[in-house]
Amino acid sequence: MGTTIIGLIVVAALAMYPVFLYNRLVSLRNRFRNSFAQIDVQLQRRHDLIPNLVESAKAYLTHEQTTLNQVMEARNGAVSAQQEAARDPGESTKIQRLGGAENLLTKALANFYAVAENYPDLKANETIQQLMEELSSTENRVSFARQAYNDEVMTYNTFREQFPNNIIAGFFAFKPVAQLELESPEARQAPRVAF
Repeated sequence: MGTTIIGLIVVAALAMYPVFLYNRLVSLRNRFRNSFAQIDVQLQRRHDLIPNLVESAKAYLTHEQTTLNQVMEARNGAVSAQQEAARDPGESTKIQRLGGAENLLTKALANFYAVAENYPDLKANETIQQLMEELSSTENRVSFARQAYNDEVMTYNTFREQFPNNIIAGFFAFKPVAQLELESPEARQAPRVAF
């Protein structure tokens, strides 16, 4: 009788262990999705500030239309990549595309800042200064949100790859997730605002 009870307990524990693993994978997946939502909010703020900055600078940068167009094209590409990634932050190719698009936007903004250095009236404009300060602050928030997201992705991927978790993860199609990274070391730095 005693061995039967022990046997039933062991069988029940073995049956419940895959349920525990599945639920833990779901929990970790939801955590990295929530972390991505925080990045999404900050990127949206960044993307919303850029048209205001470009519009405010147009009057001063009449001979720099190419620079302004590059910033807006990069911004539009980043918005598109952000929207795709937001639909499924677990899709690695979408996260990698978002990282690349944000990298291009950061480079375009760095070029804008370099051009703006040559226009004293632009640097003295209060609206431009405020927008650039808000943009710089938002860049910092994006960096913090990206770090939190990458930490959650690492936790999820590590748990997913451990044995016997990898068996349950494979059976229920829990895919690996890419971290959100920028392509170049220069792009990892927040844009420099020198007014």
